[in-house]
Amino acid sequence: MPLDVSQVSIDNLFGSLVYSIGALSVILIVLALGFIDSGNVRKRNVLDTWVVKVIGAMIAGLGTILVGYSFWQWSFYQAFGVPNALGQAISDWWIGGQFQSTPSINIGSEVLPGADAQQVFVVFFATFSMATLALIHGGVLERVRPRVLYVMAAVIGLALSPLASYLTWGPVGPLTQLGIHDFEGIYPLYIFSAVWVLVMSWRLGPRLGAFAPHSTKIRPKKHNSSLIGIGVLLIMFALPFVALSATWIIPGTGVYGISFAETGWGIIIMNVVTAFVGGGLSGALLAHWKKEAGFGFVGPIAGVVMSGTLLDIGTPLEVLILSVFGPFVAYLVSLALVRLGIDDQKVIPLGLGPGVVGAIATGFIAWGTKTGGYPGLEGAYALHSAEVTPLGQAAGVGAVALLAAIPCLIICLIFERFGGLRVPEQVEIAGLDAAHWKTENFADELLETEKSASADSPSGRP
Repeated sequence: MPLDVSQVSIDNLFGSLVYSIGALSVILIVLALGFIDSGNVRKRNVLDTWVVKVIGAMIAGLGTILVGYSFWQWSFYQAFGVPNALGQAISDWWIGGQFQSTPSINIGSEVLPGADAQQVFVVFFATFSMATLALIHGGVLERVRPRVLYVMAAVIGLALSPLASYLTWGPVGPLTQLGIHDFEGIYPLYIFSAVWVLVMSWRLGPRLGAFAPHSTKIRPKKHNSSLIGIGVLLIMFALPFVALSATWIIPGTGVYGISFAETGWGIIIMNVVTAFVGGGLSGALLAHWKKEAGFGFVGPIAGVVMSGTLLDIGTPLEVLILSVFGPFVAYLVSLALVRLGIDDQKVIPLGLGPGVVGAIATGFIAWGTKTGGYPGLEGAYALHSAEVTPLGQAAGVGAVALLAAIPCLIICLIFERFGGLRVPEQVEIAGLDAAHWKTENFADELLETEKSASADSPSGRP
């Protein structure tokens, strides 16, 4: 078979480089979530937080590389009229398929244009599954059994995360063709994760001492808030590169968002930084008003999540105005969660607050903007055959919510029936590091709790 040297052209290799940087940047975000979550937990749970997050992320990423990515490619096989579209997509794109197993130069450009870039995109796509699992883990810290999370990671990576992207993140997915628009993965990443955590938190219940005093005086405690700041700065560093990677680059023609809406790298970078600034300043206002530093940390992230569906098609002024509301929306959701007894102040407030509100707001701000379709196709899949609408954005929220909630509830009920969903109370009190990894990391914390209990007793003794 003759070699196709066009596969290693400068244009194709540039695309490969962009997606490679994007994949590494998403891994940086997983690292950042590790810092944030390890700073948010008790000292005796720090090691377990890191280990379970990393293992879970690896399982989810492997699932997507094994076969999950095929579900996203399914939409393109449907658009191009390939017979038995799902079966052929799996045959071509599972880890042993021809397109994951053959060097690009040995694949004809008429069969798979830009094969190198498309192969690297598999990894970029898999890192989103890793980030999804890392987010979900952050919403159920210090109480979920590791094997529960690992099973969920496998299901999410193999099928659910790619299916959420199939529906809402891409140019020819079924819901994109109805006018749903996404850019930064707000639907398959933030909204999906938030709904999953909502169901899990409901079934798990809150951590001991979260809403009512426990007899041992145990309670959730941030052992090192500075790690949260480090994590937020890492996310702010990585997200612009992720955003640039969520584009189609057609040399000599233009740059398009993942749904093929017209955009440009300059506008994208301006919008991402503007979202950080808008959310960061309003988060700082909340932090000083409530005397709670956490709002200062969450502000830039809430701003970019609030405007995540608008970053490629909005103007910097529109993004700035929208992002300012992000921290306030997240704060209102967090208040509601406390009233409901749901123990999560990070994932659900972001995903079901700025994620949902921002996605629907984009439907109004960008109403009528052309999106979807693919160059060279006609009919339902013709380029820009769809338009952004508020109803379409809301429909995407409902579809992703069902895709997350139903499987999560089924898995939770199965584990509740066979083996348990939550660690035993004595394990939660003593710490997960000792229970799961046979090491007493920061063993002085239990002594601190005992001293606190002694000081609170009438006799001064425990």
